[in-house]
This record gives sequence, structure tokens and C-alpha cells, in this order.
Amino acid sequence: MVNSISLIGDAFWRAAAYCLHPRVVLLSLLPLVLMAGLAFALGYYFWEAAVDGVRATLSSWRLVESLLGWLDHVGAGGLRSVLAPLLVLVLALPVIVVLSLLLVALLMSPSLVRLVAKRRFAQLVRKQGGSWWRSLGWSLGHVSLALLALLVSLPFWLIPPLVLIIPPLIWGWLGYKVFGFDALAEHASVAERRQLMRQHKLPLMLLGLVTGYLGAAPAAIWAFGVMAVAFAPFLIVISIWLYTLVFAFSMLWFTHYSLAALQQMRALRAAAPKPALPSVDELLQPAPVPLIPPL
Repeated sequence: MVNSISLIGDAFWRAAAYCLHPRVVLLSLLPLVLMAGLAFALGYYFWEAAVDGVRATLSSWRLVESLLGWLDHVGAGGLRSVLAPLLVLVLALPVIVVLSLLLVALLMSPSLVRLVAKRRFAQLVRKQGGSWWRSLGWSLGHVSLALLALLVSLPFWLIPPLVLIIPPLIWGWLGYKVFGFDALAEHASVAERRQLMRQHKLPLMLLGLVTGYLGAAPAAIWAFGVMAVAFAPFLIVISIWLYTLVFAFSMLWFTHYSLAALQQMRALRAAAPKPALPSVDELLQPAPVPLIPPL
């Protein structure tokens, strides 16, 4: 466990330093451009319909309508007009997070792994334990499970303590599964990857948990409340960029840790004493004839 903690700390500062590499900065622009373009396209075609749908749903709930009537009575009626757009932004935020992670995994992960391997693990043999289509299937499958978990847990987000626990746990589990697989896909064999994921499950889940809380941190820019609706286009771009950087750092962190653990595992396996082979005389010596017990 002490060795794992040492690997975690070493991988952390290395990942932070790599985030300043020009290649990493340039790679982060591609997911940003794609996600920003997708967000604005969806907003252009579906924003009004989504806001109208949420507003109609809220109007059908007597409790919400009573709350809005009370706000009108106390002079805070302006919140009625921004409540539906604000809820649409809140509901769109988990989708932005998951898609940002998926784009980082698909577009940045192979290049980040090769960058780390070239600069630090050039002698590490690549056993190609996971092809790109396996990585794609793995990522899509776990992203679907994460979205389902988010949808099921959405009502619990209204409880103040749980909103600080449930989403980061889901992001952490997703990061552990996706980034852990991608970090080892090119260099580890299937057996090695499974062994490492099993032996280092607790440290990797710790990395995933920290990643989950880091991934939840950019959501703080939406704490402007009513002002968030007015600055939504600008805040969406900023949040996507922050998510991209966070997930790029997380991928680098997983890569440094996983490849170092793989290198250590192979070194220990190579240094392990091998069973002695029988000598030529022992091979040529006839086998003893078994004694026949008397009748």
C-alpha cells in the first residue's frame, strides 16, 4: 500500500507538469471545439422547446406553482421567468460532463498515452491488449451506465449532502473504468490489464474518486444563479474547457500510475526465481521399477 501511495503522488505531480506541455494544450482544443459546436447547435434548435417543456411541467405541479405564487407575493416574481431556463441548464450539465469525458477518452487518450510512454517508458514493451474498437465499446458501455445512474439518482440531488456525494462518486467510477482501461490498452496484455486492475483496484478507485470531485468543481461557475442564464453561452464554453482540462489531467494521472505499476509488475516477474530444469543425467536415469507386493 505504501508503494501505491508513492506511485499516486509521483504520478500526480508528473500529470500536473504534463498539462503545461504544448502538445497537451493543443490536444485539448479539439474536444473543446467539438463540444462547443454541438452545444450551440443543440441550443439553437432545441432550446426554446426544452424551456417550454420544462415550464409546462412545472406549471402542472401544484407544489411548484404554489412556491412560484409565494415568490410573486414577496416581490421575487422575476425568478419565475428564469426558473425553467436554469433547470434546463442544470439538466444539460451532466450530459456535457459525460460527453466531455467521452471525447477526451476517444480523441486525447491515445496521444496522451503515447506522449507519456515516449518520454518516460520508452523501453516498455507494447502488447496491444486493447484495440481502439474495444476501447470505444468499453467507453460507450460505461458512459451509458453512468448516465443511467445519474438519471436514477437525480431525485436524491435535492438532498443537500447527497448532491456533494452521489455525482462525484458516479464520475469517479466512470473515470476509473474508462481511464484505467485506456491507460493500459496499448502496453498491457489482456491478462496483465485484468491483473493490474484487480491488484491496484483501491488506488485506481481513489484516483477515480479524486477525478470525480475535480470533474464536479467546474460546476461552481454555474453558481451565479439568475446571472447564469444571461451568460449561459459564455459559461458553457468555459465549463467545457475546464472539463476537458480536468479529464486530460486525469488521463495523464492514470497513465503515469498505470504504466509505472505495469513496469514494476514486469520487473518483479522477471526477477522471480525460475524452477530449476532437470540435468541431462537426471533425464537419462531410468525410472525406478515399482515393487510388486507379495500375494
